[in-house]
Amino acid sequence: MNIINRDQQVPVYTLAQDPIFQEKLFSIARFEGTLTHQSELLIPHRKDYYLLVFARRGDSRHWVDMTPYLTKDNTFYVFAPNQLIVKEEPKPMWGTAVAFTSEFLTLQESASLRKLPLLQNPQNAHELRLSNEDVLFMEDILEKIQVEYTRPSEWQQRMITAYLTVLLTYLSRLYTRQYESDSFSNDKLLLKKYQAAIEEHFRELHQVSDYAALLHVSAGYLSEVMKAQSGQPAISHIHERLVLEARRMLFHTQHSLKEIAFDLGFSDASYFSRFFKRETDLTPAEYRTSTRKMYQ
Repeated sequence: MNIINRDQQVPVYTLAQDPIFQEKLFSIARFEGTLTHQSELLIPHRKDYYLLVFARRGDSRHWVDMTPYLTKDNTFYVFAPNQLIVKEEPKPMWGTAVAFTSEFLTLQESASLRKLPLLQNPQNAHELRLSNEDVLFMEDILEKIQVEYTRPSEWQQRMITAYLTVLLTYLSRLYTRQYESDSFSNDKLLLKKYQAAIEEHFRELHQVSDYAALLHVSAGYLSEVMKAQSGQPAISHIHERLVLEARRMLFHTQHSLKEIAFDLGFSDASYFSRFFKRETDLTPAEYRTSTRKMYQ
Protein backbone atom coordinates (compact mmCIF):
# COMPACT_ATOMS: atom_id res chain seq x y z
CA MET A 1 0.00 0.00 0.00
CA ASN A 2 1.27 3.46 -0.89
CA ILE A 3 1.79 5.89 1.97
CA ILE A 4 -0.07 9.14 1.37
CA ASN A 5 2.05 12.27 1.24
CA ARG A 6 0.21 14.50 3.71
CA ASP A 7 2.15 17.60 2.75
CA GLN A 8 0.45 17.43 -0.63
CA GLN A 9 -3.03 17.26 0.93
CA VAL A 10 -2.95 20.64 2.70
CA PRO A 11 -0.94 23.14 0.64
CA VAL A 12 0.73 26.11 2.30
CA TYR A 13 0.50 29.32 0.25
CA THR A 14 3.09 32.09 0.47
CA LEU A 15 2.32 35.75 -0.04
CA ALA A 16 4.34 35.75 -3.25
CA GLN A 17 2.11 32.94 -4.60
CA ASP A 18 -1.13 34.75 -3.86
CA PRO A 19 -2.78 35.77 -7.17
CA ILE A 20 -4.28 38.91 -5.58
CA PHE A 21 -1.20 40.22 -3.75
CA GLN A 22 1.86 38.64 -5.43
CA GLU A 23 4.28 40.38 -3.09
CA LYS A 24 6.92 38.93 -0.80
CA LEU A 25 6.53 40.81 2.49
CA PHE A 26 3.60 43.26 2.51
CA SER A 27 0.64 44.03 0.29
CA ILE A 28 -2.79 45.67 0.29
CA ALA A 29 -5.75 45.13 -2.06
CA ARG A 30 -9.24 46.57 -2.48
CA PHE A 31 -12.30 44.57 -3.45
CA GLU A 32 -15.27 46.21 -5.17
CA GLY A 33 -17.66 43.36 -5.87
CA THR A 34 -14.68 41.07 -6.45
CA LEU A 35 -14.85 37.27 -6.43
CA THR A 36 -11.81 36.74 -4.22
CA HIS A 37 -9.46 33.74 -4.19
CA GLN A 38 -11.55 31.61 -6.57
CA SER A 39 -8.57 29.32 -7.15
CA GLU A 40 -8.73 28.32 -3.44
CA LEU A 41 -12.42 27.39 -3.51
CA LEU A 42 -13.12 24.21 -1.50
CA ILE A 43 -9.39 23.54 -1.13
CA PRO A 44 -8.24 23.18 2.50
CA HIS A 45 -5.03 25.17 2.80
CA ARG A 46 -2.83 27.21 5.10
CA LYS A 47 -1.19 30.60 4.55
CA ASP A 48 2.28 31.41 5.86
CA TYR A 49 1.36 35.09 6.31
CA TYR A 50 -1.12 37.28 8.21
CA LEU A 51 -4.23 38.31 6.29
CA LEU A 52 -6.41 41.10 7.72
CA VAL A 53 -9.71 41.72 5.94
CA PHE A 54 -12.07 44.66 6.46
CA ALA A 55 -15.37 43.44 5.00
CA ARG A 56 -17.68 46.33 4.17
CA ARG A 57 -20.13 44.02 2.44
CA GLY A 58 -20.28 40.33 1.61
CA ASP A 59 -21.98 37.10 2.61
CA SER A 60 -19.61 34.33 1.57
CA ARG A 61 -18.94 31.38 3.85
CA HIS A 62 -15.52 30.17 4.96
CA TRP A 63 -13.99 27.90 7.61
CA VAL A 64 -11.06 28.61 9.93
CA ASP A 65 -9.69 25.71 12.00
CA MET A 66 -12.91 23.72 11.51
CA THR A 67 -15.19 26.62 12.56
CA PRO A 68 -17.61 28.05 9.92
CA TYR A 69 -18.05 31.82 9.44
CA LEU A 70 -20.48 33.75 7.27
CA THR A 71 -18.91 37.06 6.23
CA LYS A 72 -20.78 39.95 7.86
CA ASP A 73 -21.00 43.58 6.80
CA ASN A 74 -18.66 46.06 8.50
CA THR A 75 -16.66 43.36 10.26
CA PHE A 76 -12.92 42.77 10.52
CA TYR A 77 -11.45 39.30 10.00
CA VAL A 78 -8.01 38.08 11.07
CA PHE A 79 -6.30 35.08 9.48
CA ALA A 80 -3.08 33.99 11.21
CA PRO A 81 -0.25 31.97 9.66
CA ASN A 82 -0.83 28.20 9.52
CA GLN A 83 -4.54 28.25 10.36
CA LEU A 84 -6.49 25.73 8.29
CA ILE A 85 -8.74 27.65 5.88
CA VAL A 86 -11.48 26.55 3.47
CA LYS A 87 -13.31 29.01 1.19
CA GLU A 88 -16.75 27.58 0.52
CA GLU A 89 -18.63 30.01 -1.73
CA PRO A 90 -17.53 32.25 -4.64
CA LYS A 91 -19.54 35.37 -3.78
CA PRO A 92 -18.61 39.02 -4.45
CA MET A 93 -17.06 41.10 -1.68
CA TRP A 94 -16.51 44.77 -0.98
CA GLY A 95 -13.67 45.71 1.35
CA THR A 96 -9.91 45.90 1.83
CA ALA A 97 -7.33 43.27 2.70
CA VAL A 98 -3.86 43.77 4.16
CA ALA A 99 -1.33 40.95 4.05
CA PHE A 100 2.13 40.72 5.57
CA THR A 101 4.59 38.02 6.56
CA SER A 102 6.27 37.26 9.87
CA GLU A 103 9.48 38.38 8.20
CA PHE A 104 7.96 41.81 7.61
CA LEU A 105 7.36 42.10 11.36
CA THR A 106 11.08 41.67 12.02
CA LEU A 107 12.00 44.73 9.94
CA GLN A 108 12.94 47.93 11.72
CA GLU A 109 10.07 49.37 13.77
CA SER A 110 7.74 46.44 12.93
CA ALA A 111 9.34 43.96 15.32
CA SER A 112 7.30 44.97 18.40
CA LEU A 113 4.01 44.39 16.57
CA ARG A 114 4.30 40.64 17.17
CA LYS A 115 3.49 41.21 20.84
CA LEU A 116 0.13 42.89 20.21
CA PRO A 117 -2.92 40.88 21.39
CA LEU A 118 -4.37 40.76 17.89
CA LEU A 119 -1.34 38.88 16.53
CA GLN A 120 -0.72 36.83 19.66
CA ASN A 121 -4.42 35.88 19.55
CA PRO A 122 -4.65 33.98 22.87
CA GLN A 123 -8.42 33.51 22.41
CA ASN A 124 -8.05 32.02 18.92
CA ALA A 125 -10.46 34.72 17.70
CA HIS A 126 -11.18 35.44 14.03
CA GLU A 127 -13.98 38.01 13.88
CA LEU A 128 -14.08 41.56 15.26
CA ARG A 129 -17.31 43.56 15.34
CA LEU A 130 -17.03 47.21 14.29
CA SER A 131 -19.11 50.18 15.42
CA ASN A 132 -19.89 53.05 13.04
CA GLU A 133 -16.95 54.94 14.55
CA ASP A 134 -14.69 51.92 14.02
CA VAL A 135 -15.77 51.66 10.38
CA LEU A 136 -14.87 55.30 9.73
CA PHE A 137 -11.47 54.76 11.32
CA MET A 138 -10.84 51.61 9.24
CA GLU A 139 -11.73 53.35 6.01
CA ASP A 140 -9.45 56.27 6.82
CA ILE A 141 -6.36 54.33 7.96
CA LEU A 142 -6.64 51.76 5.16
CA GLU A 143 -6.88 54.58 2.63
CA LYS A 144 -3.68 56.08 4.06
CA ILE A 145 -1.90 52.73 3.78
CA GLN A 146 -3.17 52.32 0.21
CA VAL A 147 -1.84 55.74 -0.79
CA GLU A 148 1.62 55.04 0.64
CA TYR A 149 1.67 51.61 -0.95
CA THR A 150 1.20 53.13 -4.39
CA ARG A 151 3.93 55.78 -3.85
CA PRO A 152 7.34 54.07 -3.74
CA SER A 153 9.92 56.23 -2.01
CA GLU A 154 12.64 56.05 0.61
CA TRP A 155 9.96 56.81 3.23
CA GLN A 156 7.45 54.21 2.06
CA GLN A 157 8.52 51.45 4.47
CA ARG A 158 8.48 53.78 7.48
CA MET A 159 5.11 55.30 6.60
CA ILE A 160 3.45 51.94 5.98
CA THR A 161 4.90 50.60 9.23
CA ALA A 162 3.64 53.66 11.13
CA TYR A 163 0.10 53.34 9.76
CA LEU A 164 0.10 49.57 10.22
CA THR A 165 1.17 50.04 13.85
CA VAL A 166 -1.81 52.34 14.41
CA LEU A 167 -4.16 49.89 12.70
CA LEU A 168 -2.98 46.85 14.66
CA THR A 169 -2.96 48.77 17.94
CA TYR A 170 -6.53 49.95 17.34
CA LEU A 171 -7.65 46.41 16.46
CA SER A 172 -5.86 45.02 19.52
CA ARG A 173 -7.88 47.38 21.71
CA LEU A 174 -11.09 46.09 20.08
CA TYR A 175 -9.83 42.54 20.53
CA THR A 176 -9.28 42.89 24.27
CA ARG A 177 -12.65 44.62 24.74
CA GLN A 178 -14.60 42.00 22.85
CA TYR A 179 -12.83 38.95 24.22
CA GLU A 180 -11.73 40.04 27.70
CA SER A 181 -14.73 38.23 29.20
CA ASP A 182 -13.36 35.01 27.71
CA SER A 183 -10.13 34.96 29.71
CA PHE A 184 -8.92 31.44 30.19
CA SER A 185 -9.78 29.43 33.24
CA ASN A 186 -7.83 26.24 33.81
CA ASP A 187 -10.70 24.25 32.29
CA LYS A 188 -10.81 26.44 29.17
CA LEU A 189 -7.08 26.08 28.83
CA LEU A 190 -7.43 22.30 29.06
CA LEU A 191 -10.06 22.37 26.29
CA LYS A 192 -7.69 24.34 24.07
CA LYS A 193 -4.82 21.95 24.82
CA TYR A 194 -7.05 18.96 24.10
CA GLN A 195 -8.14 20.38 20.75
CA ALA A 196 -4.54 21.20 19.84
CA ALA A 197 -3.43 17.68 20.78
CA ILE A 198 -6.17 16.18 18.61
CA GLU A 199 -5.09 18.34 15.69
CA GLU A 200 -1.54 17.03 16.05
CA HIS A 201 -2.25 13.36 16.78
CA PHE A 202 -5.72 12.46 15.44
CA ARG A 203 -4.31 10.06 12.87
CA GLU A 204 -2.60 7.81 15.38
CA LEU A 205 -4.53 8.42 18.64
CA HIS A 206 -8.25 7.64 18.68
CA GLN A 207 -9.01 7.18 22.39
CA VAL A 208 -9.70 9.75 25.10
CA SER A 209 -7.33 7.89 27.42
CA ASP A 210 -4.46 8.45 24.96
CA TYR A 211 -4.96 12.21 25.12
CA ALA A 212 -5.45 12.17 28.88
CA ALA A 213 -1.99 10.59 29.17
CA LEU A 214 -0.51 13.26 26.90
CA LEU A 215 -2.08 16.02 28.99
CA HIS A 216 -1.19 14.40 32.33
CA VAL A 217 -4.79 14.16 33.60
CA SER A 218 -7.11 11.23 34.17
CA ALA A 219 -9.46 10.15 31.38
CA GLY A 220 -12.45 10.69 33.66
CA TYR A 221 -11.45 14.24 34.52
CA LEU A 222 -10.72 15.06 30.87
CA SER A 223 -14.13 13.72 29.82
CA GLU A 224 -15.88 15.72 32.55
CA VAL A 225 -14.14 18.99 31.64
CA MET A 226 -14.69 18.57 27.88
CA LYS A 227 -18.40 17.96 28.39
CA ALA A 228 -18.73 21.01 30.64
CA GLN A 229 -16.67 23.34 28.42
CA SER A 230 -17.84 22.28 24.97
CA GLY A 231 -21.18 20.57 25.53
CA GLN A 232 -19.81 17.50 23.76
CA PRO A 233 -18.32 14.26 25.02
CA ALA A 234 -14.54 14.17 24.76
CA ILE A 235 -14.66 11.33 22.23
CA SER A 236 -16.83 13.45 19.90
CA HIS A 237 -13.97 15.90 19.38
CA ILE A 238 -11.76 13.06 18.14
CA HIS A 239 -14.47 11.59 15.92
CA GLU A 240 -15.36 14.96 14.40
CA ARG A 241 -11.74 15.59 13.45
CA LEU A 242 -11.43 12.15 11.88
CA VAL A 243 -14.65 12.62 9.92
CA LEU A 244 -13.57 16.08 8.74
CA GLU A 245 -10.28 14.72 7.42
CA ALA A 246 -12.01 11.73 5.84
CA ARG A 247 -14.46 14.02 4.05
CA ARG A 248 -11.63 16.17 2.73
CA MET A 249 -9.75 13.18 1.40
CA LEU A 250 -12.85 11.59 -0.13
CA PHE A 251 -13.71 14.82 -1.93
CA HIS A 252 -10.31 16.26 -2.84
CA THR A 253 -8.29 13.12 -3.63
CA GLN A 254 -8.51 9.94 -5.66
CA HIS A 255 -7.09 7.80 -2.84
CA SER A 256 -8.78 4.46 -2.29
CA LEU A 257 -10.81 3.74 0.85
CA LYS A 258 -8.00 1.45 2.05
CA GLU A 259 -5.42 4.21 1.64
CA ILE A 260 -7.62 6.73 3.47
CA ALA A 261 -8.39 4.27 6.27
CA PHE A 262 -4.70 3.47 6.71
CA ASP A 263 -3.72 7.15 6.70
CA LEU A 264 -6.29 7.91 9.41
CA GLY A 265 -5.05 5.12 11.65
CA PHE A 266 -7.79 2.53 11.09
CA SER A 267 -6.76 -1.10 11.07
CA ASP A 268 -8.83 -1.95 7.99
CA ALA A 269 -11.16 -0.34 5.46
CA SER A 270 -14.29 -2.13 6.70
CA TYR A 271 -13.84 -0.74 10.22
CA PHE A 272 -13.28 2.73 8.77
CA SER A 273 -16.44 2.39 6.65
CA ARG A 274 -18.52 1.36 9.68
CA PHE A 275 -17.15 4.30 11.66
CA PHE A 276 -17.87 6.79 8.86
CA LYS A 277 -21.38 5.37 8.33
CA ARG A 278 -22.15 5.64 12.04
CA GLU A 279 -20.99 9.28 12.17
CA THR A 280 -22.49 10.57 8.90
CA ASP A 281 -25.26 8.09 7.91
CA LEU A 282 -23.39 7.54 4.62
CA THR A 283 -20.72 5.08 3.64
CA PRO A 284 -17.46 6.62 2.40
CA ALA A 285 -18.32 5.55 -1.15
CA GLU A 286 -21.79 7.10 -0.93
CA TYR A 287 -20.33 10.35 0.43
CA ARG A 288 -17.73 10.56 -2.34
CA THR A 289 -20.36 9.98 -5.03
CA SER A 290 -22.91 12.43 -3.60
CA THR A 291 -20.46 15.32 -3.09
CA ARG A 292 -18.91 15.02 -6.51
CA LYS A 293 -22.34 15.04 -8.14
CA MET A 294 -23.20 18.15 -6.12
CA TYR A 295 -20.27 20.16 -7.49
CA GLN A 296 -20.41 18.99 -11.10
